[in-house]
Amino acid sequence: MARTTDPVALDQWYAIETLAALGTEPRRTRLLGQEIVYRRGEDGVPIVREIAADGGLGTALPVRERYECLWTTLGRPERELFPIEEAEETDRRVVVCGWVTMRASGLRIVENFLDMAHFPFVHTNILGAEPHTEVPQYKSEIRRDVDEVWATNCTFFQSRIAATESAGDFVQLTYRVPSPFVVMLYRVCPSSPNRLDAIALFIQPLEADLCRAQPVMYLVDAQSSQNELLKFEQVIFLQDRIIVENQRPLLLPLEPRAELPTRADLSSVAYRRWLKEKGLRFGTAEGAEAA
Repeated sequence: MARTTDPVALDQWYAIETLAALGTEPRRTRLLGQEIVYRRGEDGVPIVREIAADGGLGTALPVRERYECLWTTLGRPERELFPIEEAEETDRRVVVCGWVTMRASGLRIVENFLDMAHFPFVHTNILGAEPHTEVPQYKSEIRRDVDEVWATNCTFFQSRIAATESAGDFVQLTYRVPSPFVVMLYRVCPSSPNRLDAIALFIQPLEADLCRAQPVMYLVDAQSSQNELLKFEQVIFLQDRIIVENQRPLLLPLEPRAELPTRADLSSVAYRRWLKEKGLRFGTAEGAEAA
């Protein structure tokens, strides 16, 4: 696939590697259909460059080292990376869960992350269980002042609230989409009810229908081992992978009539409307039709 010409997709920041895995030896990957190479320079500063069709290297791309990842862009973002306040709190456990490659649009991954209705059926006895299948009314909105999608006042019964918990309970959840290929979940921390755990999902769109994604968690948990926290999230994410890769079409339709929403899909409706307002075409069914 050739590099996209979609300016909206080009002008975003994308996580492309875990900082702990970034070395001085060059590595290749793809971003938005464009071959790129990255490494850490002799001065310690990361370097990312496009690879031309003839194998030549382009000028260095902008880079950022934030949230345990190396970020870059193929365009000119209008703003800096979004803030994650929990990442600045030094007493939190930071869990980098590893990259998983999926044959699907990265936008499908975000939408699946927002979907509470699948919890009892896909994450049985972890994030949900029958007969608690109803998604109670919640609020979803596009916050114009920060240009983000938020879903608040979300309540759902979860069989295991966190790695530390074994008993089920109704949980308060908040979802946030700070950029088209990033989604976050905030949940009340069982061991510290006055604080929220933060789970971010960073997506690197390799091509329109192929991506890789990595959860990074910022948790208040003094009990669990790092391996327990990692395993808990990896099990959930790999269950999601099966569902997302079997959705058709692989690309996300933005037209309202393409897939009929239910009351439980308020966040999906807001997300698709937000993407359509932006004019994003990369990773969408409409973008494939126009190609």
